[in-house]
Parts: sequence; structure tokens; C-alpha cells
Amino acid sequence: MNNLFGILIIAIIGVLFWQQRRQTELAQYYIEQRCKNMGLQMISFARGEQKLKDHHGEWGWRTVFVFEFSTDGMDIYQGYIEMKRLRASYFYVPPHRIPEGCDY
Repeated sequence: MNNLFGILIIAIIGVLFWQQRRQTELAQYYIEQRCKNMGLQMISFARGEQKLKDHHGEWGWRTVFVFEFSTDGMDIYQGYIEMKRLRASYFYVPPHRIPEGCDY
């Protein structure tokens, strides 16, 4: 019985780790695509706070990822993306200088 309980705990930890890795990979992909579409240079990317509930009280693994970007290589801005499960639920890019030659 102890072995079965131990295997179950290890399996749950493995699934949570896999979920977190997949969420991180998707968040990085979404950030890279958004920066590319907006003509921005992504500088860094980091995982922020994690919760099991969102601000509406709904259950689901919610993680905020913070990223830094630049428009001209000199100024640095900080935005974030909120992932709920494996989907981007909120994406924030602060007001920033528009890169030269960008027509969006």
C-alpha cells in the first residue's frame, strides 16, 4: 500500500511539472510572436506568480510570465502575459515608443 501511495504522489508531481513546462513553452512562444508582430526585440522572460484560482474564483493553473522588450535597443519596457491552463488569458504590453519604419 505504501508503494502504491508513493507511486501516485510521484505521478501527480510529474503531471504538475509537465503542465508547468508546457505552459512556460507556450507563454514564451506567444510572447515571441507578439514581439515579432509588433517589431519589438524580446530581451528576457521569467515566470512570476502562480495560483490555482484566478481573480474570478475559477479553478485552473494560472501563471503570470513577465517579459522585457526593447524598441530600439536602448530603452527597456516590461510587459506580462497571464496564462490560464494552456491558454493566454491576458496579454499586457505597456505604452512604448514605436520603432522606426513600423506601420501598425
